[in-house]
Amino acid sequence: MPLGARYRVGPDGVAGTNFALWSGGAEAVEVCLFDDGGGETRLPLTELTHEVWHGFVPGVAPGQRYGFRVHGRWDPWTGARWNPAKLLLDPYARAVDGEFSLPAEVYGHVRDWPQQHVADTVRDERDSAPYVPKGVVVHDDDDWSDDRRPKTPWADSVIYELHVRGFTRRCPGIPEPLRGTYAGLAHPAAIGHLTALGVTAVELLPVHQFAHEDHLLRRGLKNHWGYNSIGYFAPHAAYSASGTRGQQVGEFKRMVRALHAAGIEVILDVVYNHTAEADQRGPTLSLRGIDNRGYYRLPSDARAYADYTGCGNTLHVVQPHVLRLITDSLRYWVTEMGVDGFRFDLAAALARSMHDVDMLSPFLAVIAQDPVLRRVKLIAEPWDVGSGGYQVGAFPPLWAEWNDRYRDAVRDFWRGALPDVRDLGYRLSGSSDLYAWGGRRPYASINFVTAHDGFTLRDLVSYAHKHNEANGEGNRDGTDDNRSWNCGVEGETEDPRVNALRRRQVRNLLTTLLLSTGVPMLVAGDEMGRTQGGNNNAYCQDNDIGWLDWSLLGRPGSRNLLELTRRLLALRHAHPVLRRRAFFTGRPQAPDGLRDLAWFTPHGAEMTERDWYAPSSSLALYLSGRDIPGRDARGAQVTDDSFLTILHAGEQPLDFLLPGPPWAQSYELVVDTSREDQAHAPGSVHPGGEAIETPGRSVLLLRVRS
Repeated sequence: MPLGARYRVGPDGVAGTNFALWSGGAEAVEVCLFDDGGGETRLPLTELTHEVWHGFVPGVAPGQRYGFRVHGRWDPWTGARWNPAKLLLDPYARAVDGEFSLPAEVYGHVRDWPQQHVADTVRDERDSAPYVPKGVVVHDDDDWSDDRRPKTPWADSVIYELHVRGFTRRCPGIPEPLRGTYAGLAHPAAIGHLTALGVTAVELLPVHQFAHEDHLLRRGLKNHWGYNSIGYFAPHAAYSASGTRGQQVGEFKRMVRALHAAGIEVILDVVYNHTAEADQRGPTLSLRGIDNRGYYRLPSDARAYADYTGCGNTLHVVQPHVLRLITDSLRYWVTEMGVDGFRFDLAAALARSMHDVDMLSPFLAVIAQDPVLRRVKLIAEPWDVGSGGYQVGAFPPLWAEWNDRYRDAVRDFWRGALPDVRDLGYRLSGSSDLYAWGGRRPYASINFVTAHDGFTLRDLVSYAHKHNEANGEGNRDGTDDNRSWNCGVEGETEDPRVNALRRRQVRNLLTTLLLSTGVPMLVAGDEMGRTQGGNNNAYCQDNDIGWLDWSLLGRPGSRNLLELTRRLLALRHAHPVLRRRAFFTGRPQAPDGLRDLAWFTPHGAEMTERDWYAPSSSLALYLSGRDIPGRDARGAQVTDDSFLTILHAGEQPLDFLLPGPPWAQSYELVVDTSREDQAHAPGSVHPGGEAIETPGRSVLLLRVRS
């Protein structure tokens, strides 16, 4: 212990590296050292302790490239796929040098065997070492004593999902050599945009070392998003501006420090549910060749793989050594790389015991008791593609979840597809129907309207159908359930009325998101009207489709949208009534108070049960700032302004009767999404008990005047 390659100076003063690799069924293991010319030196690991092959090699220093060769049986029918001709990446490698390509030599079986239905059973004896990246020995000597984590409370958090390369590749303030890299994201030009916007955390699309799929390489494309991990400890080398012989580790740490110094937390999108080795026809890069039966879920036909991910394989998290790999990786990124939390891709696959999703599974139990991991932000994508995999609202306390029911309800309301407003009411107020159990709070709900996977906000109002032709899959990839509305014209148009309506709909969706109870998540570029040309699955578009277009800020409409986003986030930051730490009760919290939450019809009357079931294109909610549960840092009762929010998705204007006393004497209009220019609040004052004209398809936010 520890597993992997760890440089140290022994008690006898001799410096070197200890190599350790778990392989339960191997017959022999060699560590292979590579010089700069590609020359290989093979050294057998002769020590075997508790199925860990290990040995100390004097003189091996940081920067040394290495891999493993593992000897054992070849019997695919029983799941045994050892092949020492294949150089294997250390699962614990802290850095990776080189890029994965997929020639026939990197497959453990003969990929081009004439009888393709049995090709995966024929062992390939060709050496893969010239064609695969190598691990790099890295010396960890950083104590993070100069770093100050923001530790933003969940209720105060605003998440900004971004791609390291896509966000920085065209940012004009970043020097060209740093664009597309960790150093680029650490640059003041990138951080300045984030701080001016008002977000509290960046959620980075996968930065674990990943590989490209064979079907993409054959089409001249690459995996851009990175949901194809192969190295759970290594920062993806292609995002490094400083080098790939360990320099990427230091560059990543400096990026984290720079973001922390600006008050921004770093959350990683992590993919522990499957690896880049795909199914039995995939390449042999690491775990398959180390111990296929030990690392992957195999069905009764052990030649194949159990696939709950749609990516060909599923890690067998019930196995102690697999669970150890994942938790060791998570702790490493927290303690040695400085990150503040994780979003788990297809988290339901990790929560499966032998077959079914189990909220008492070993993975969730280990996380709950781990003294490091239970203190960071944990976000589940609460589904996978297997039977019973949809688990929204089911994850235990400590976990937040991507709430796709919020996404769907908000999209459907603004496109006029909700049969009534019952579901929308739950979503706007924190989704208590999903999360008000087990001590969970409203911030268990990660509210989002768009994510990396799907349309951008601008495309959501510009396209009725996906346009993924550039992916080369016949437009069959990506979801068909977009719940979008193109405002009457498919795609880009010069019609000023259509474009004005689209801009208004974007403002409506964005305003709804940022005024809802829960934790909002924005997607990079939505605040300036970014488009992907209708591509709702741009996972392989490492180009203008997948990169943020910063030139949009030169357009008045984009600048207005950016200013609205900043204003809404500033309002959210200033008003605790918009960042509640407890669910609404519908009752007064003090004897002289109003109900903490009330709902109104356009007639100024409180909604009855019948109103909730009736078709409606409008909804209004009153948030009482006098009835917020909790105390401030000095123990005083938290109080705030009260607000009335009117959401009207109908095409025609609506006269809305403002609730009078005791709710309010008068109201000040703070936000009106029918306005193009959002640089300043409207500021008009309206008496309670009188009607205010609500423009068609708009949101009005009114502050109660005392």
